[in-house]
Parts: sequence; structure tokens; C-alpha cells
Amino acid sequence: MAQNICKSKQKSTSEKLSAKHIAVLCLCGALIGLVNGFFGGGGGMICVPLLERLLHLPSKYSHATAIVIILPISFVSALVYCLGGNLETVPFVTVGTGVVLGGILGSFLLKFLPTKIIKIVFVFVMLAGGIRLLF
Repeated sequence: MAQNICKSKQKSTSEKLSAKHIAVLCLCGALIGLVNGFFGGGGGMICVPLLERLLHLPSKYSHATAIVIILPISFVSALVYCLGGNLETVPFVTVGTGVVLGGILGSFLLKFLPTKIIKIVFVFVMLAGGIRLLF
């Protein structure tokens, strides 16, 4: 059913997974959710490499799947932060607008950019984030 909705070009990966593999994926999902909830983002930086290595998804599929996975996690995290009184309205509206527009542009570019370029950009973003955390 999910394949029909997303019009996936690949056969369903879930049909080939063992119970142990599914358990590992669930633990990885919990880690992704924890990171995203704790830091308010960043789960995709863990999700993409896991999808590529554990499920052997192509890069474009990994990025697209990570976006779909992170969306509900981000929504729930934002709701918890909002209900806890940890949300400033002006940054939410201004930055949020930019994030939505950038997300639309990014998803459009993902469709057309070569896989090698996507991987290079992803590596530089991860590297820049890591360096920024050090200083």
C-alpha cells in the first residue's frame, strides 16, 4: 500500500527483512528520534547513513525517506517544546517560513541532482556541523 502511495520504483525492502534486522532498525529509529527530540533536529544526519548502510537504499531514496521519517518526529518535538513554553514566535514564523521554502526547493533539487553531488553536499554539511560543534 505504501508503495502505491509513494510510487516507489523499488521492491519493498520490508519483505526481505528478518526479525533481527527489523529490531535493529527499530533501535536505530529510536536513536534518530532521541537525537531529533533532544537537539530539536539533526536526526536526518543519522537517518540517511543508516538507511544507506542497513537497508542499502540508494542515496536519493535515503534522503527522501529520511525527510518523511523526520517530519512527524519534528512535529511532535515542536509540539512538546511549544507546550513547554520554549517557543519564540518571531523566529518560529520567520525561520519556519524559510525552512518550508528551502524544503520545497531541496526536495525539487534532490529529484534532479546527480547522486554524487548529493553525497558531496551531504558530507560537507555534516563536516561543517561537526566542526561548528567543536568551536
